[in-house]
Amino acid sequence: MKRFSTIVMALALVLSLSQCKKNEQNNAENQGEAVTITLDVIGASTGSTTDGSRVVVNPNTGTVDFENNDQIIVASGGKYVGTLTYNGNLFTGAISNATEGYPLQFYFLGNVTPAETLTSGVTESCSVVISDQTEHLPVISAASSNENYTASTTDYTAHLLNKCALVKFNVTTASEAAICVTGFNNKVTVNFMENTLTNGQESNGVVTLPAGNGEKWAILLPQEALEEGLAYSEDGDYTGTRGAVPAVYENGYFTVGIEVNVTTEVNPGEVPVGAISGKFTINVDGDQVYFSQGNLQYQASTNTWRFAENQYDYVGTQIPGFAGYMGGTVSDSDNINISQTYNGWIDLFGWGTSGWNNGNIYYQPYDAESFWDSESGYGYGPTDGTTYTYNLTGSYSNADWGVYNAILNGGNVPNQWRTLTLSEWNYLLNTRATPSGIRYAKACVCGVNGIILLPDDWNSTIYALNYSNKSQAPYNSNVITNVDWATMEIHGAVFMPAAGMRGSTSIDYASVIGWYWSASSYYDSSAAYTVEIGDSFMHTSYNGNRRGAFSVRLVHDSD
Repeated sequence: MKRFSTIVMALALVLSLSQCKKNEQNNAENQGEAVTITLDVIGASTGSTTDGSRVVVNPNTGTVDFENNDQIIVASGGKYVGTLTYNGNLFTGAISNATEGYPLQFYFLGNVTPAETLTSGVTESCSVVISDQTEHLPVISAASSNENYTASTTDYTAHLLNKCALVKFNVTTASEAAICVTGFNNKVTVNFMENTLTNGQESNGVVTLPAGNGEKWAILLPQEALEEGLAYSEDGDYTGTRGAVPAVYENGYFTVGIEVNVTTEVNPGEVPVGAISGKFTINVDGDQVYFSQGNLQYQASTNTWRFAENQYDYVGTQIPGFAGYMGGTVSDSDNINISQTYNGWIDLFGWGTSGWNNGNIYYQPYDAESFWDSESGYGYGPTDGTTYTYNLTGSYSNADWGVYNAILNGGNVPNQWRTLTLSEWNYLLNTRATPSGIRYAKACVCGVNGIILLPDDWNSTIYALNYSNKSQAPYNSNVITNVDWATMEIHGAVFMPAAGMRGSTSIDYASVIGWYWSASSYYDSSAAYTVEIGDSFMHTSYNGNRRGAFSVRLVHDSD
């Protein structure tokens, strides 16, 4: 097999120091030095390349060349000291705080901006995610200078070594969107102190290929061989598979394409904006709903509502895998920063706190027990001023968060979403008949405890779940990885995290217990129905204090 010769087999880096200002030369460590890099990229068969294009890959040699504005990060003494930029001929840039008597370290990180802010003489590590490869191929390479750094030395040389592989995919797709393949190492963390590059995964290990059919080249980081996995279109309209992948090694060059087929349409024209694709029956009449893509969130300073980006997201400290009943108070959750002007996001709400004014008493999503006026009544929710027995339905449906408010990423118009009633929750969780026989299962998904709800048409061969329909099952009955969850979610699985509760302005039981409001009032003025989910228990008719702040998961009626 040919080797990937991108910047690799003979990357001669000649760094020459331009003498701009005398005072900079005399005080280089404090003021920084302008370092000019002369780069000669030698291909496998053509010698030095001249087209200056890092985007275009030569499939015959694997050669990938630099282009204008590519950047090399420089480290010295275990810390970042500067960044050099390519101008079509040379790499140039200033370094400062370099350590005398030791080599300089050079890192080309695919021209991807690090997640961290780099401060000269301070930053000891940084990371980049090379998931998006729709326009550029993010080559990763590194080297030490052949010479030790001294303030008086103006010329340095280095031989950059490739830390990734060039791999071909053969894509068959019915979508016009970019194609996502999963399961890969797509994150590189550079430790300047140790001069190491560590590979890992982020967001299901997604690598996004350009749209369209045919050959697609990608940069892959080293990892063990992968079995067949998930592929899908970036817009979520189509799903499919990617073939098995052999072990990936540094400087690899894989010319035998990995087959990717993304042609299965996902619920064409049915799924509302902001919804998960699965349908769930909620009563004996056969009415069905879609669940929102995540728990409801609110920003008081802009009066904005939205759904969480991921189903397993919640605001507050998460305790992955914790299975105890009693959880400690969380002190660093945004939910405790509630106020009318707070510009963060909260996702725990008192019952019926939609902000609707029915002419009597109304309650805001940022209300808390400590804000409550005892003369106003006994609990949150719709009221005529004296009675607190109304549901979030009928004449009082505007007290429902989803009815009264526009959800930014859920269609952005009111009257699109709503909260399930007590009887609907009970039917969905305890009565609903499905071909697979599975309604729900306790699980730890992507490190977060909660409960998985399976849609009516769930095929049990997609993923084998343990202890389904068992309210006493513990969270660790099913430990679901990012890759497996991506497969389940695209087939309509819903996950409700155990997000805890807010009592007044303190957060308890995060990742231990989850409470989800229903639209149904309880028998007195201080409590309403919730679904309570815990490790080894579940109650679908729990009476929760209306002023206790719980999670809200909205649904959209199916037409």
